[in-house]
Amino acid sequence: MIRMEIALFLVLAMVAFIYFTSEKKLTKLHRTFSVLLVTVLIYMAFDGITIYTVNHLDTVPLLLNNIFHRIFMGSMAFVVFLFYRYIAILVEEETGKPRKLDKAALVVLVMSEIGELFLPIYYTQTEQGNYSDGIYTYVLYASVVFYLALCTGLLFGNWKKIDRKKKSAIGAALIVELTICALQAMHHTWLISGMGITLMTMSFYLTLENPDIIRAELTEQKMSMLYLKSQVNPHFLYNTLDTIRIQAQLNQDNKVAELLMHLSDFFRMSIKVKRQMVELDDELDLLEAYMDLMCCRYPSIHCEYDIDPDLGGMQVPNFILQPLVENSLLHGLKNKGYKGDVVISARKEGEDVQITIRDTGSGFAPGKMEQVNEMLANYAKQKTSLEGNSIGILNVQKRIKLLCGRKYGLWYSKNEGEGATAHLLLPLKETEK
Repeated sequence: MIRMEIALFLVLAMVAFIYFTSEKKLTKLHRTFSVLLVTVLIYMAFDGITIYTVNHLDTVPLLLNNIFHRIFMGSMAFVVFLFYRYIAILVEEETGKPRKLDKAALVVLVMSEIGELFLPIYYTQTEQGNYSDGIYTYVLYASVVFYLALCTGLLFGNWKKIDRKKKSAIGAALIVELTICALQAMHHTWLISGMGITLMTMSFYLTLENPDIIRAELTEQKMSMLYLKSQVNPHFLYNTLDTIRIQAQLNQDNKVAELLMHLSDFFRMSIKVKRQMVELDDELDLLEAYMDLMCCRYPSIHCEYDIDPDLGGMQVPNFILQPLVENSLLHGLKNKGYKGDVVISARKEGEDVQITIRDTGSGFAPGKMEQVNEMLANYAKQKTSLEGNSIGILNVQKRIKLLCGRKYGLWYSKNEGEGATAHLLLPLKETEK
């Protein structure tokens, strides 16, 4: 039996080496899996040790045997807790719902660890082999059942909102662990809990945490960012140039020079910055160049800026405001003959910052805002496309989530009067001096 535990430990050690040496973005999910891998290795080491010591009760001192078993059982409780936490974070990222059961899960973990440390241990000896017994084992079994029940509830309670691949990984891991637990309960001497933990770990590693998969996701995200950076609506370019041409034909005055200057400023600023994160002041300079052009084309558009002066140095993802303002013009003010107001505001909200873009346009058609917010909430399931009206805001959402964290992002609301408001929640990070 101990040969299997050694083999499983070596497999997991190789997985851990590959995982920790691969390129990845340290998200909350990846950090949890990293802790899980380390804890599983500790658990597997003591699994092998206890299998040896429990079958050599006549030669291994009872005190030493007890110590090894308490560490082994305590680490198993922590491993299953980490499995719950990993699945809970995964579901939270997929659905956007906050985790509500973490405190209960932590309380059960503390109670379980106390039980494994202080409750009495007994050993049952049979012809097929020996195993630890007593109330301290039932405390562990109860905590394992509790965590598996939480994970099952998370899976089926959010079945329709979870990505198919992630749903399959969670389902496979739970089926494996439930099967192993049932077999272990029926055959106490089999001592196969390590096999269940290993298979659960491999289920998540092969489908969600594999370095090749993570690398592919990072590549896709980087390509998406590069695409957004280079994206300029051709209609905007053609219409602006046509406006300049007509203006030049009708009236040779400083207006043409002014339009050309604004156009040059916009393109110069849009291509000069190579960084993914820029200062808010730089982002606003780009936006102002764009709005100067649009206000020249459509004199009835009025643009205001209400920016907290202390926020000028904060870091924001590059090129996120212009696509949103362009959306306000093309889908809001266009229907009103390009007449109305656009107000860009930025204010602190605790340790975060909310930037809003409010327009007095025609607003959303019935049900459209809900569809847009649903698309933004499920941004990870949306494939990057080169066509469609929503590509700008979808790429803005993806870049914010990637560069700032899943807590942050974009959503829309209706104004009390007329028009709509785009909301951006961003972390308050300033440029290091």
